[in-house]
Amino acid sequence: MPLAPLRWDPIPQSAEKVSFIEGLRTITTAGDAGGQSGMGAHVYLITKSMEDEYFYNADGEMLLVPQTGDLRICTEFGVIEIEPGEIAVIPRGVKIRVELKSGAARGYICENYGGAFSLPERGPIGANCLANPRDFLTPVAAYEDREAPSKLFVKWGGNIWSANIEYSPLDVVAWHGNYAPYKYDLRKFSPVAPVLFDHADPSIFTVLTAPSETPGTANVDFVIFPDRWLVAEDTFRPPWYHMNVMSEFMGLIYGIYDAKTGGGFVPGSISLHNTMLPHGPDVDAFEKASNAELKPHKLQGTLAFMFETRFPQYVTKFAAEHPSLQRDYAMYGKKLRKKFDPTKP
Repeated sequence: MPLAPLRWDPIPQSAEKVSFIEGLRTITTAGDAGGQSGMGAHVYLITKSMEDEYFYNADGEMLLVPQTGDLRICTEFGVIEIEPGEIAVIPRGVKIRVELKSGAARGYICENYGGAFSLPERGPIGANCLANPRDFLTPVAAYEDREAPSKLFVKWGGNIWSANIEYSPLDVVAWHGNYAPYKYDLRKFSPVAPVLFDHADPSIFTVLTAPSETPGTANVDFVIFPDRWLVAEDTFRPPWYHMNVMSEFMGLIYGIYDAKTGGGFVPGSISLHNTMLPHGPDVDAFEKASNAELKPHKLQGTLAFMFETRFPQYVTKFAAEHPSLQRDYAMYGKKLRKKFDPTKP
């Protein structure tokens, strides 16, 4: 792939009946699963429920972000149901069966090879706001006492393995402890932002983080851009033009992302802005923000996210060759015009 910003239109559903295992498509990989560092970014495209099929991931924990369609995730610990606007985290090694609740489903998955996701340190923000512990939900114990020829799939060492079994492995009657799957409603996230001037780093929108050994960077950050008020004065309010050490895999769940208002980034899309590649708003977002009256404005009906990692993200052959790749996306910056005037500081 060229060294450039990349963007994909939503990858369409398959015309065939495919379950969670068959419908996974890997877009990027970073780091090394065997070394337990880095991540993989995937999309899932599901048109049927898993039947007498089960799966666990030995390479990493999975963060599922639905974009269309509701999922029922049956686990050893109980049942989790999620819809667009919610997420689920399945720890490494936890067995699951993924079912559709209403029609086909599409979404994103961050496969975290490193340490488990946790809440970020809030520093001077204090005890409240951002994602609050009380809003994370673990399932009530449920079990299946069912004997039927089934297949267990395992992701191990970057490959999918399978074994025939004679019963449901979701047969755990009760559990206790803190190594369990959980869900979170992203609409309960309480954002903080500048209330006078300047532009805060997007790390203030971190929901979950998987730490790295290097202070100031993360193995993976899960960051969202939800509904919020914009009130900063004398400030360009959309994300600034920047480059950094973190690589950014981005998706849009619903609405319009405020840095890409000129079209081409619609719900279900993907963008990748890799390590040390400059990027920022398109010309439409730039012109609107530069000329807008800076009165309080509320962004509503929008939810975008990033899987951000300190590792470069490498694009898979599937993603590089898929027709949904926008071949001319890297040229968006050419439409920006020089505005500098030394006589108008």
